[in-house]
Formats: sequence, structure tokens, C-alpha cells
Amino acid sequence: MTQKKTESSGGISELWKKEDWWAVWLGLGIVIVALILWASGGTIKSIAVSVPSYDQFSAVPAFFAQKIGGLIGLFVVLLAIFSIAVKLLGHSLKEFIPGFLILFLMAIVVQILGSWNPMKEYNLEAPVLALIIGMILGNFTKIPKWFDTSLRTEFYVKTGIVLLGATLPFTMIVSAGPIAFGQATVVAVTTFLVIYYAGTKWLGLDRRFAATLGAGGSICGVSASIAVGSSVNAESDHVSISIAMVVIYATIMVFLLPIMINFLGIPDGPAGAWIGTSEFADAAGMAAAAQISDKAVESFTLMKVVGRDMFIGVWCFILALISVTKWERREDNTKPDAKQIWTRFPKFVLGFFVASIIMTFVIAGVDPAAADTVNSDVISPVKTLRTWCFVLCFLCIGLTTRFRELARAGLKPFLAFTIGVLVNVPLGYIFSVLLLGDFWASL
Repeated sequence: MTQKKTESSGGISELWKKEDWWAVWLGLGIVIVALILWASGGTIKSIAVSVPSYDQFSAVPAFFAQKIGGLIGLFVVLLAIFSIAVKLLGHSLKEFIPGFLILFLMAIVVQILGSWNPMKEYNLEAPVLALIIGMILGNFTKIPKWFDTSLRTEFYVKTGIVLLGATLPFTMIVSAGPIAFGQATVVAVTTFLVIYYAGTKWLGLDRRFAATLGAGGSICGVSASIAVGSSVNAESDHVSISIAMVVIYATIMVFLLPIMINFLGIPDGPAGAWIGTSEFADAAGMAAAAQISDKAVESFTLMKVVGRDMFIGVWCFILALISVTKWERREDNTKPDAKQIWTRFPKFVLGFFVASIIMTFVIAGVDPAAADTVNSDVISPVKTLRTWCFVLCFLCIGLTTRFRELARAGLKPFLAFTIGVLVNVPLGYIFSVLLLGDFWASL
């Protein structure tokens, strides 16, 4: 059986029936509400709860005594906005609400552990801890089926990326965009061709299977595997295997890249760009960059979201055209049209840009004193809410990663993907550190 294309080609219904669009609405909605409250003398700080660093666990009860109201408020707000989206996306609230409660409680535990100074000394901050704890629970405990409804990995990370846009000046995006796009073009095209060639010529894989693997390893991981697999009419199990390869190496790189960066003494800006070039999933890359610094998160985002994720629509169109005209024979002689670029384009990227533009114009339009209040009353709490979204996402990645299932993927696709990794990671280092290191360091 081949995987059928199910995505809508367009229409108003997309605006509330697609997860990408809901990430845009929720992310921008939070930013706009924060701005409205700021303009009227208020702030969202009360629900933007962050855990301060501490040395002794005796500090934890005092934190709860002070912030319990804020945590309850944060839970209610996140539950409300995500529930609206989940319901309209066609999922059961009876399953989502209790699952989200458990997920949120786990996120609180992770945030507290990640703020403990001994954990920080080993770079075991909240994002990485969320991934580790999730993987332990996901592989050594039985997760009930109903819990799956709340494990919306892509949704949480896309919403977090839209919020991230509000914390990055649009001028930075414009100045870094051409460099990020150019670097991404060279590295992504090279990696794709290496995986495709190794898969078809050396390992005898089906062309559509190799194309799906190549997309997962060169563009934007799971999303690219699904979108390109659909575009080239790949078999459903081939898409699943490609996703498994992405998860395997994304998980490895979460730990390996920061270790290599610290060992080599790479500055934060180039480090984030290298992660953005060589990681295989937005969420995993964000977790890796978060271990370095906020500046690494910024350069990672510019490289991954602006440079690589925007490729997905174009690649889907090109590969669909090749598949239809070269790899398949269809009775109706239908050919893909340019609408597929828009259909496959990751809409949350638009939300990222719009959030950045809004905040840039707001800060540019006020005096320095007011700009300081925008930073403290709007941007700072938005950063905190972004962190909560990412922690929820990393928990979901861990809880849904099954080592047994990954082991069933087979040797040939693993070898093809590994060859791509062996090209991608050094090439990303060459561009991010050796050739363009000064640029990324100067951001």
C-alpha cells in the first residue's frame, strides 16, 4: 500500500484545521495579549513562572509557596488555548486534558531539577532533562494509549518557535537570512544527494524511499519525511523508517554536538549555527542549542528555521515533479502545480516572522525607557512561556521514542542515513565555524 496524499490544497478551512496555523494563532495571540496588557499598564509576568537557580532542595518549598498561584494560572491558560486547538483539530478533550495535566506536572519537575546548580554544571538543564526523563519513562513504563492525544510534539515546538520570533529583532533576521539560506542550500543539497546516491546506487533502495530519507536528513527532519514522502508517493512504512532515522540521530546529536562544541571551544554564535545546520529536528536542535546559551539558540533558529525549514515547500514541489515525470506512470498524466509549494510550506515560519516584525516595530516606535519596559514586561515573559513550550515538546519526544521500534528500521536505511550524517556534520562545521564563523559570532 502506498501512502496517499491527504493534505488540503488550500482553502479557508486550513486556517483552523492545520496544526501549523494553530501554532501561528496561539503564538501570535500570546504576543498580542502581552502587548495589549503592557499598553494598559499590565503584564503577563504573573503566569510566566521561571524557576530560579538554587543549591539546596530546601529552596523548593519556598518557591512553591511563592509561585503556586502563577503555576496554576499558567496551567489554566496553556490548557485553555491548547484545548481549543486540539478540539478543532478533531481530537478528544477527554483524553487530552488529563494527559496535559500529567505532562504539565512533569514539566514542573523538570524545570525544578534543571534549575539545580549541580545539574547545570553538567549541562543537564530543563530541555535535556525533559528528553532524558521522557525517554526513560517511554521505554521502561507502559504509556496508556489515551495519553498519546496530549503528546503533541510538533505542535508545542512550533508554538514555541513563533514565540521565539518575538524575541529576535527582525533586522537580525533580515541581515542573517541570506547567509543562513545560502549555507543551508549548500549543506542541504549536498546531504540530500549523498543520502539519495548511497541509498539507490550502493544499497539498492527504492528511489522514493531514498528521497524520503534524504529529505529527513537534509531539510527539517520528521516534517520533511512526512511531506516529501507524501509528495513522491512513498510507502507508509518507508516514511516511518525515515522518521525513525531522524529520531535516532536527532537524539544522538542533542548530546554529541554540545560535547564537541565545548571540547573545541567554539563561540556561541557559530555553535548555534552548526547545530542549526547539522541537527535533524527543530525540537532536538533547540534542546542542543539551549545547553550552550541564548545566543546559540538565536543563531540556531536563524540557521534552522530561516535557512532550512523554509526549503520544505520548494523541495516537495521539485521532488513531486520528478516523481510524477520520471519515477511513476499515471493514467491521467497529472502533474504537480505550484500550489504544492504553499501547501507544504511550514506555516509556523510565517508566524515566527510576523512576531519578530511586530516586536521590532513596537520597540522602534517608543522611547528608550518604554523599550526597557517592553523588554521586561513583554519579551522576558514571552521567553519564559517559550521555554515551557519547549520543555513540553522535549518530554513528548522522549515519551514517544521507542528503542525497540527504532531497532526494527533495518540496516540499509540506517547506513544510507549515516553516510549523510558523516557528510552533513563536518560540512556544517566547515561553514559555521571555519568559513562563516566571524559572521555568526558578530550577530
